[in-house]
Amino acid sequence: MNGGQPVVVGLGPVDPALVTEWLGDDVRLVTDPSAADLAEAQGAIVRAAYVVDRAALDAMPALKVIARTGVGVERVDVAAATERGIPVAITPGSNARAVAEGAITLAAALVKRVPQEHRLVSTGQWGTAPIPTPGDLLGSCLGVVGYGRIGRIVAQLGQALGFEVSVHDPYIQADDLPNRSLAELVAESDVLTLHVPETDRPLLDRDLLWSAKPGQVLINCSRAGLVDIDLLDEALEAGVLGGVGLDVFASEPAPHHPVFDRDNVLVSPHVTGLSVAASEATFRMAAQAVAAVLAGGRPEFAVNAAELVDASR
Repeated sequence: MNGGQPVVVGLGPVDPALVTEWLGDDVRLVTDPSAADLAEAQGAIVRAAYVVDRAALDAMPALKVIARTGVGVERVDVAAATERGIPVAITPGSNARAVAEGAITLAAALVKRVPQEHRLVSTGQWGTAPIPTPGDLLGSCLGVVGYGRIGRIVAQLGQALGFEVSVHDPYIQADDLPNRSLAELVAESDVLTLHVPETDRPLLDRDLLWSAKPGQVLINCSRAGLVDIDLLDEALEAGVLGGVGLDVFASEPAPHHPVFDRDNVLVSPHVTGLSVAASEATFRMAAQAVAAVLAGGRPEFAVNAAELVDASR
């Protein structure tokens, strides 16, 4: 027992230096919790691929609040949390700029054929093998799927680099940008970048992917389930796609996949949203949400806030 000191557990990698100040001195943070720690936990900060299902909730009977870094809650059983009266807080906007920069960075590197050029030099083939010809950003079509916080910044950065930007979002007005159907955007984009929530089926199936503009670069810094990694590998092998950049995976840490070995592929460990500034903002918001509930209040951004209010009536 901890003498009445509230316990907050980190589920997934949580840096104490980024949250302790906001949780307060009277809270005990445990980043590698035992079963006993989980049983006492009143708050949980959840990140990366950690799954909070019914079994996980059963292991935390004292839990009062879940704070999920970022905005995705597909790995949290929100319905089960709501049944228990537990708010599920998110941190909207905290890492939008960082993710957008990451997506554009992957796109630019692949268009410019940086991986191939690096391998040519690093393996001593400069002078003996053909030099890859870099592509151009200026005048290329950047297709942005999803025009929310991240998609808007991606579009702005793309325009600043000279891309002709089009979007697909049936729910949001895209300002002065062309808003295409998904099929149109896939067919016309030199670079296609995904910034939408995951659903119960892939966004891009075989028929849609094989209709892509030849040589298209596909970027996914959103959700792994939007497009199957095996299908991406097939599309690269068939020459349907010219490059792929991935920051998200179905299982994390990701087991090795043959697509990782291709010289027109760039992968990163789900880190685009964790720049220095974004990490500070994300964990601050998560810790503040936990602290608010432990102090008897409510988190500012809870995905199940309305359901909890209805249940209390």
